[in-house]
Amino acid sequence: MEGRVAVIAGATGGLGQVVAKRLAGGGARLALIGTDQERLDTLVGELGLPQDRVLTCVADLRGHKGAAAAARVVEERFGRAEIVVNLVGGWTGGKRVEQVSPEEVAEMLGQHLWTTFHLAQAFIPQMTAGGWGRIVAVTSPHATSPGREVSPYAIGKAAQEALVLAVAREAAGSGVTANVLQVRAIDVKHERDRSAGSKNASWTTPEEIAAAIAYLCSDEAGSVNGARIPLYGGL
Repeated sequence: MEGRVAVIAGATGGLGQVVAKRLAGGGARLALIGTDQERLDTLVGELGLPQDRVLTCVADLRGHKGAAAAARVVEERFGRAEIVVNLVGGWTGGKRVEQVSPEEVAEMLGQHLWTTFHLAQAFIPQMTAGGWGRIVAVTSPHATSPGREVSPYAIGKAAQEALVLAVAREAAGSGVTANVLQVRAIDVKHERDRSAGSKNASWTTPEEIAAAIAYLCSDEAGSVNGARIPLYGGL
């Protein structure tokens, strides 16, 4: 990963920070995208990278303009993006379908589908022009097997997965890959390690997710394209 340009959207979240540190440790140059400049600056300070290896961009990726502006910044500083990891997202649920408002579904589509769509449109041309690229999104098993009272979230994640897998099919043979990691719950506090039980047996730590992302973004993973990889112990 030495010298690769990695765009991390949602970089200041609990998972984003770990992924940024993992990719930086592999020698990547980082473009960190978030919605709060102060939090981005804090992350840059924690990474301790020289200025020529990191940039920050405040952008709302739910709209085309935010992603397009981020792509221009990356191109001006680093030439082009080679890796795009989308970690933007949130959760809305707890209601039956007939109780869910259209606004709640729209919110989940905005966070999961539209951020991924706009990132793909903004950065795929840079990747295909260079003949090498990696796109990774973190989704959920609810995308393919929804549970009870999670319909807005499941809809958002299912749409996100469909988009990434469509990109994978279109990019086949170009040197660009697109893959999905399914995670049931991100164990930021490492509760599974401290007190393992049935409740957290299927949870995944940020470090485990970051390791999988690092592999998918490597040269060795060039044959992995259009995969939906479960990271929840099969539970």
